[in-house]
Amino acid sequence: MSYAALDAARVARASQSALRALEQVEEKNEAHMRKVIMVERIQALAAAAAETALPGGGLVTLTSEEFWLISRNW
Repeated sequence: MSYAALDAARVARASQSALRALEQVEEKNEAHMRKVIMVERIQALAAAAAETALPGGGLVTLTSEEFWLISRNW
């Protein structure tokens, strides 16, 4: 599994966009709900990381699968 440290503010914005796209889906099955929950989690973590001034703040690490999930839905 590959990981990447990304700009947290950009990930938070991309996650918000992905959530808006996921809201447009008419059929809300279990798989869809799992995607929504995962993107909400990523968005919350990225937003918190973007706001921190601690060393390492402003970055969030995502797996390739998490990045794909966000980029697939924006």
